[in-house]
Amino acid sequence: MNQLHSQELERLASLSLFETKARQRGYKIIAGVDEAGRGPLAGPVVAAACILPENCILPGLDDSKKLNELERAVLYKQITENPEIVSAVAVVACGTIDVINVLQASLYAMSLAIQKLSVQPEFVLVDGPYVPKIGMPAEAVVDGDALSASIAAASIIAKWTRDQIMEEYHQIWPEYGFDKHKGYATQLHRKAIENYGLCPIHRKSFAPVREAFLA
Repeated sequence: MNQLHSQELERLASLSLFETKARQRGYKIIAGVDEAGRGPLAGPVVAAACILPENCILPGLDDSKKLNELERAVLYKQITENPEIVSAVAVVACGTIDVINVLQASLYAMSLAIQKLSVQPEFVLVDGPYVPKIGMPAEAVVDGDALSASIAAASIIAKWTRDQIMEEYHQIWPEYGFDKHKGYATQLHRKAIENYGLCPIHRKSFAPVREAFLA
């Protein structure tokens, strides 16, 4: 058990290397930001920003995609209920995605999430190759949700929040199975579009949806 505990502490320390490097450069308040929902055919893009205090230990913290639903739920609760952790969420609806494209919608959502933080960060670590327009020092980290603790925490918040939104949409349009695929282009989802057409949360700018819309 002690060995496992030691290994987990070592893993978490390595997950905080980007934060450690930023602190060595003089930044004390560091936010991580990530988004969920760039790929689906339906639903919003959700971004989250998160500021972890120095030496924060969250056992099991990892890229949200590597966690199962229960693990995400447990970590979401630990992160959002910890008074020392600051976080914020922003949601950009499918209508906006169709107008400005999903990349710009993702960057916009991330900038909104950062703006909504109750504490102004001094430095921001951004998942992916692009930095949104935020007017403060920032660094883009490709695969950041697997390499940065604050981005990983943000990824969990964003993913959990978006999943809950899609569960709510399932109550409105149960025929599409949003509770199962969360809007992604699964065979079940594509078949539902064939059978029932489109609903208001489908992204008409996405090729499979656009083709169904024009059919």
